[in-house]
Order: sequence, then structure tokens, then C-alpha cells
Amino acid sequence: MEKLKKIMLPIMSTVVVVSTLISSQVYAATTTFKDVQANHWAKSAIESAVSKGYFKGYGNGLFKPNASVTRAEFASLISRVAKDMTLPEDAQTDSFKDLNGHWSKAEVDRAVNLGFINTKDYPNGFKPSTPITREEMAKWLSSGLVASSNEYKTAFAETKETLLPVKESFKPGIAQDKIPYLALAMGTNLMNGFPDGSFGMDKTTTRAESSAILLRLENVLKKNAAAFDDLNELRMVGIEKSNLELVSSLTTGNTSISDISGKRKTFRNGSGSLVFHRLIAVDVQEWNKKKSIYAPLFVAADDKSFYDEMRNVLPVFSEITIYPKAKDFDVIHYLNGVIDFTGGSKIVNKLHEKYGYINLPNMNTKQFFKENNKGVRLWVANYIDLNNPNSQFDMDGGSFAVIRKK
Repeated sequence: MEKLKKIMLPIMSTVVVVSTLISSQVYAATTTFKDVQANHWAKSAIESAVSKGYFKGYGNGLFKPNASVTRAEFASLISRVAKDMTLPEDAQTDSFKDLNGHWSKAEVDRAVNLGFINTKDYPNGFKPSTPITREEMAKWLSSGLVASSNEYKTAFAETKETLLPVKESFKPGIAQDKIPYLALAMGTNLMNGFPDGSFGMDKTTTRAESSAILLRLENVLKKNAAAFDDLNELRMVGIEKSNLELVSSLTTGNTSISDISGKRKTFRNGSGSLVFHRLIAVDVQEWNKKKSIYAPLFVAADDKSFYDEMRNVLPVFSEITIYPKAKDFDVIHYLNGVIDFTGGSKIVNKLHEKYGYINLPNMNTKQFFKENNKGVRLWVANYIDLNNPNSQFDMDGGSFAVIRKK
């Protein structure tokens, strides 16, 4: 009997240990929090992030989904997600002096060494308890992607002059050195804009939002830059100054919109001139599957009836700067002064009010151009017949571009 007890005790201990491990794993996979309701938009993301060990809950069954995330916390989170990334041989172990003795030091050092955080951005210390802004978050995420592969490094370079589909692009404007960071974050769907059209660069991010971002980062790190349609579009607009060939069946052939970007066109009536910047197309052939990351900027819900009637039409939107010259210059001077595709009409919806870009005026136009007599950058609309798309842009000096079928 005594011998049997000696045999059974280790077995029972093993069973207890195994049962505990299984219970812990099941608990981790099905963790619920009292402050995360069943209908919370990020419930599954929160539970998944916790089960993977990225996030931890607080005591008493709380997650605090609406609490802001600090620099130290987010650095630790991305370090955990990027667990498969290899540290360089010359890895730093003392990135910031103000982290000595801080709980996050090792993970912040890891985030720095993996390329997510640039120590030069924090010359006065990391200040780990500072809530991280969305602009910072986008920069960290994009920097990590760039460090992870040459493809993302190339994508970063190609988006330096792209157009970001957020209102900050127009008011107050985004510094060019910040654009590619936001482009990579948005193009890979790591971060998106808000319903009001803004990116919210100075806003902080909640623990719930960060949970969703972490799971996306886990996925993005497994893919190459070319796998993301939105990023490909942002890259093309950055290089070619147009997304035309990505979202439609049309092409500029041996010419390019980039050939006319920055070029001047003098109006044939001598009333002024314009400089062409870029052209954005939105495929509306399938209303619920509009092609283009820029669709929300230019095509509104109240446009649907128009496009339902105007089948086989591709709307394109051109950004130009008009320089008035004639006395009492008004919109008629522009419309009569251009007969090729550098001419355009007013965008008829009110999305320009939401995003803050300037639309071609159709009222009080003399006063409008009088107030902007040094030049005004604005957007105009055109509509290409997909059955007969031949359209041409002719600029001063002989530069031109042609749109035709592929």
C-alpha cells in the first residue's frame, strides 16, 4: 500500500500541474473583462491581444479599454508583437537615461534596436509616462516596417510626395517629412482616419484601439509592402502623381501625369494661367466597391443617383493652382481659357467642406479670385467616357499627357 502511495503521488502532482496549465490556457483564450461589454467594438481584439500575451488586464477583472496608452506601454506592446524580429549584433542596452530602473526599460531598448523608435526624436529623454500621440504611433510603426525589409524602405521613399486622404493634408497641411510615416500606417491599414475625415495626429490612443492595431501589426509584419492595395495606390500617387492605372482600365501610355505635374499652362484668352499638380480617379462602376483609397474625399452618398444614370463614366479630380491675371478675373475666364483636359468643373457635393480642400467656386467668383490674386490651389472635376476615353493635357513648353484605353 505504501509503495502504491509513492507511485500515485507523482502522478497526482502531474495531473494537478497539467490541469492548472490547461485551465490557464483556456482562461487566457477566453478571458473576459467586466468593463468590456459583449457589444464593445474591440471585444474580440482585446481578448485576442490578451490571450497572445501582448496586453495584460488590471486587477479585479478590469481592462480599462478607454484608458490612454503611454510611450512605455506602446513600446512594450510592439516589442512583444515583434518577437520574431532579430536584434542587431550591436544592440543598445541603454537607450534612454530616464528609463534606468523603469519597468519598461528592456522592452523600450528592444523597440529601439528593432528600428521602431529613433532616440534622436527624444533628445530630452523618453518620458515613459507620456501618453503616445497617433502621429508618434504612426512613426513608430512605419519605422519598424522600414527596418524590417527593403520593400517597406522603398515604399517609404515612394510616398514622400503622395496625397494622404485626410483633412490635415489640406488644412493646416502636413510637413513633407511626416507624410511617408502616415502613408505606411494608413496604406497597410495599421491606422485609419476618423469619421470626421481627420487622422487626429495629436490625439492619443486608447487601450482598445491599441489592441486592434497590435493584431494588424502582427499580420502586416508577415507580408511584403506590395500586398497592400491602398499602399500601392499611395505609392503610385507619390511617384506618378496619379492613381489612374491602378483603379481603372485606362492608361497614359508612354506619357505620364508626372510629366505635366508642376508645369504651367497659359490660358488661350490671356486671362491667367494654371499649374497642374495631380489627378485622382475613383472607379464607381460598383457603388459598394469603389476603387481608390481617395473615394471618401471626392464621391459622396448623394452622388449615387448621378453615377447610376451615367454608366461607363470615370470621375477624375485634378488639383491645380490658378493664377489670375485679367482684371475682374472670374471662373468664366478659366473655363473659356482652357479647352483641353486641364479644364474642369466644380465638384458638386459638399465633401470639400468636410476635408477642407478648396473647390472651384460658382458664386461670387470675381471676389473669390480677387482675394486669391496671388494664386489659389483648388480641385476640379472631369468625367471620362470609358468607351471613348481619349483625353489630352497640353502644357506650356510642349509637355503633355494622354489618357486612353489600355
